[in-house]
Amino acid sequence: MRSLIVLVLVGLAAQLVDGSLGMAYGVTSTTLLLAVGITPALASMVVHISEVGTTLASGLSHWRFGNVDWEKVGWLAVPGGVGAFVGAVVLGSFISAEAAEPIVAVFLFCLGGYVLARFAFDRRGRLIEARRVPRRLLSPLGLFAGFLDALGGGGWGPIGTSTLLSSRRMEPRKVVGTVDTSEFIVALSASAGFLVSLSLSEVPWSIVGALLAGGLVAAPIAAWIVRHLNSRVLGTAVGGFILLTNANTFLGAIGAGEKVDLPVYAIIVVVWTVALYFSISALRKERRPVFES
Repeated sequence: MRSLIVLVLVGLAAQLVDGSLGMAYGVTSTTLLLAVGITPALASMVVHISEVGTTLASGLSHWRFGNVDWEKVGWLAVPGGVGAFVGAVVLGSFISAEAAEPIVAVFLFCLGGYVLARFAFDRRGRLIEARRVPRRLLSPLGLFAGFLDALGGGGWGPIGTSTLLSSRRMEPRKVVGTVDTSEFIVALSASAGFLVSLSLSEVPWSIVGALLAGGLVAAPIAAWIVRHLNSRVLGTAVGGFILLTNANTFLGAIGAGEKVDLPVYAIIVVVWTVALYFSISALRKERRPVFES
């Protein structure tokens, strides 16, 4: 009973972060399940089945608060669903995604640094450029992110959110809401792929239920946060989170020794804190009333 309560809290925390920043539900939940001895394929299956419910609730909540760009949902979700189904079948055949992890981590780490710098420190012009996001970007992005999401137990949010944010063509809240809403199709397709390659009797439904329960509670709270959080602050928060969650794999990919791990993490936290300070300070200046003499 105690372990199920812990899983409910994990599901709540994971969905609160995912719904607010557009990433981390799969990564957080999968990491915990692997730590208790569940196989990678089964852990990813559990996470994606629970995500069918949490992403539906998250999408409805984001829609309710006006965080979704419906024109882009289909162009992301359909290719994402195809990629997720294929990735699930591949993972169910016991092929690992470890070879791709370093490349993806380097890509995301660089994007995270760009997003953080852009939203926190750039004072030139507008943060968001009112330009159309081309479909030739959305569809390949959805396909690639969906495939890696099913293969590695997480990746749809980090890849989708960070890439769209770096384009600077959408408001951060619209990015988060659109990516989260599209993820329903991805989770549904991945679950179908796992059911093709794995047995339904293998699914630990009590774990699925616990993660789902926590996620359902957190979904509307996260959508409310996104709706009311300033674009500059939200973009800065996402950028720092991307750096922090990909730092370990990034350092391994470039051959850095373990001795530099702690200093690098400390630097990221300090830079992130300073960036948030700059973002909040800029927000206060923007909202400060101007009195004419």
